[in-house]
Amino acid sequence: MARVVIEHLTKIFKAPKGEEVWAVRDVSLVIEDRELVVLVGPSGCGKSTLLRMIAGLEDITRGRILLDGQVVNDVPPKDRDIAMVFQNYALYPHMTVYENLAFGLKLRKFLPPEIKQRINAAASLLGLAPCLDRLPKALSGGQRQRVAVGRALVRQPKVFLFDEPLSNLDAPMRVQMRAELSRLHDRLGATMIYVTHDQVEALTLGDRVAVMKEGVIQQVANPLALYQKPANLFVAGFIGSPPMNFFKGILVRQSDRLSFCTQNDLHDSSARGFTVPLSDEQAARLERFVDHPVILGMRPEHLVPQAAATPEQNSITATVEVVEPMGSETHLHFVTEAQSFVARVESDFPADCGQPVSVRLNMAQAHFFDPDTEQALA
Repeated sequence: MARVVIEHLTKIFKAPKGEEVWAVRDVSLVIEDRELVVLVGPSGCGKSTLLRMIAGLEDITRGRILLDGQVVNDVPPKDRDIAMVFQNYALYPHMTVYENLAFGLKLRKFLPPEIKQRINAAASLLGLAPCLDRLPKALSGGQRQRVAVGRALVRQPKVFLFDEPLSNLDAPMRVQMRAELSRLHDRLGATMIYVTHDQVEALTLGDRVAVMKEGVIQQVANPLALYQKPANLFVAGFIGSPPMNFFKGILVRQSDRLSFCTQNDLHDSSARGFTVPLSDEQAARLERFVDHPVILGMRPEHLVPQAAATPEQNSITATVEVVEPMGSETHLHFVTEAQSFVARVESDFPADCGQPVSVRLNMAQAHFFDPDTEQALA
């Protein structure tokens, strides 16, 4: 396998009128040997362009890509020892599964016994042994995707690249294929770079996850750290389903305690805002931001509705607007005079639309962000 180093990589496209379109901006990233790194972000964030530059399918405007210490900027794709699995399966419809798997090896002049040995090993690993004599039209979507993965696998490359390979599958098959890809990585110990717009895929598959926005990597971390300690507002809002709730306000000192006040609560006592005190640890950390606007972020599971609408300390009085039963849990959408937010509760929590509820904030899990820079406040 291999270690991939990306140094200050930039890709600029020319638009029809000659203006520059920055697809990737000064990206630096290291993918360690045998690591699975996921690039995640919304459509148009540059993640697929970055993957295609690693594969050699896009020219590099600036920066370097190193594979095992060797700069490969000018190395043709076929000589980079990299295999790529695309969003569409790109199988030859007139060839059997065996012939599809063998095609790339024949082009590279492998001998028939070696081709057969590699195909049998890949078919056994991917559960394709009963399908080797079938045409693609006789396969399910999941089986076709496994053939696409197998075509990369038989090459035994240094690096595997996956460009949204599960996008064409239905929801149950996506879950199954996610698990299969995770097991495949564990068995092979391969270096893999995986692109997706689905944050669930990113969090469940990646050893580390790189979140991208507008061609820039916003944060790189393991899935748990990414969820618990987002670096900025974008990461906090993008990672997590439902996404993090945000409340605009200001830090003020009241009765020798540092508190967060929503802006409407601070300026209009008749409005249904709220004020919540900070813990001593939070107060010490945020002392220098007293009297400054901040944004309070709360995950839906850290907003705890009470069965009765009696206000408690660290609580918001809100009205249930939408009830979304999800089976194992329920998502409650609340609205106040100032804003709306979502809480995650147990499936049997008693709630009806239009019902007033007191929602307690678990301030031990609070996140604070600078509204100007959008960075997390340390």
